[in-house]
Amino acid sequence: MTPSYFRCRDHLLDVQDKTWIIGVLNITPDSFSDGGRFLDPGAAIDQAMGMIEEGADILELGGESTRPGAIPVPVREELRRIVPVLCDLRPKVTIPIAVDTYKPEVARVVLEEGADIINDVYGVRGEGRLAVAVAEKRAGLVIMHMQGTPQDMQVEPRYRDVVGEVSAFLADRVACAERLGVDPQSIIVDPGLGFGKRGRDNLALLRHLEALRRLGKPIMVGPSRKSLVGDVLKLPVEQRQYGTAACVAAAVLHGAAFVRVHEIRPCVHLVRMLDAIRRA
Repeated sequence: MTPSYFRCRDHLLDVQDKTWIIGVLNITPDSFSDGGRFLDPGAAIDQAMGMIEEGADILELGGESTRPGAIPVPVREELRRIVPVLCDLRPKVTIPIAVDTYKPEVARVVLEEGADIINDVYGVRGEGRLAVAVAEKRAGLVIMHMQGTPQDMQVEPRYRDVVGEVSAFLADRVACAERLGVDPQSIIVDPGLGFGKRGRDNLALLRHLEALRRLGKPIMVGPSRKSLVGDVLKLPVEQRQYGTAACVAAAVLHGAAFVRVHEIRPCVHLVRMLDAIRRA
């Protein structure tokens, strides 16, 4: 059963009657979608404020690209990209701010600076120090599935049962995070579309997303501009907005409570209408 709310520090979010739109802001030179556009802190802050004005419910800042083949960056560089933007935004905005990082050292710093949610694409692997940092601040945690690492995840990924295997991985990682002290009401699960998945795997996960509801956690989906759209429609990244919208609609109707997107305005009316249909 899906919980009725999600807690992240001082925020309590209704996840039964509302779908939450997360605006993705990549402060990187090499992200597949918008790499380099917002590397300057001023440009990043302007983009963030624009996303809020257009209707984003949550902002997510990322300082390291996790696209296929991306090269990891040092902790110091990741912090150099994220912290100035976070520190400028935090006193200006009241909505939750998430940070996309898998490094415990980065998580600790950004949580001290006011981040509310940590999005861990590695799904609490290793010693779990990131989960401990999240627990100490009563923050939210997104646990995502990825087969392999960004460097090799798209090199012939294979599954016998993608929905079952992703679900089992997430269940194991959720249990680990809870053992490490993360509040059960502060965990989101993400099947990781495009992270070590073939095109048909991504589509199967969207089609059977409701299977993840048995984990008892809100579900997040991030289809925005990804190859699963490009593979079907044969379109470049900058022309995938309608395909993205179709994936968002499928995700919401199959149980997603959070959707990560780069373009806010086209998503807002779509999600509001879908929520009204679900409540009818």
